[in-house]
Amino acid sequence: MIQGTKKAETIDEYIAMYPDNIQNILEKLRQAIRESAPQAEEAISYRIPTFRLNGNLVHFGAFEDHIAFFPTPSGKEAFKKELFSFFFLVLLNPIPHTSSELCL
Repeated sequence: MIQGTKKAETIDEYIAMYPDNIQNILEKLRQAIRESAPQAEEAISYRIPTFRLNGNLVHFGAFEDHIAFFPTPSGKEAFKKELFSFFFLVLLNPIPHTSSELCL
């Protein structure tokens, strides 16, 4: 499934729209966010998964040929210690769909 062909109402619905290999990566990313920000609430914003904590914290999504992670300014600050290397990696090198693992 390519982003934009169906509108998901929840993160579960969003992830379910993709093949198993992409679902696995999205779930790993989701779990890492939950562990780092347990008080954050899940939502769909801009048609992609979003975690909110006093506003939007981070977004992530699957696209035609990659998976991307979008921290907001507050998300960058909140996760800078735990996820700095991951932010750097993903912002410069989006995760291709062919990746079998998500390194966190």
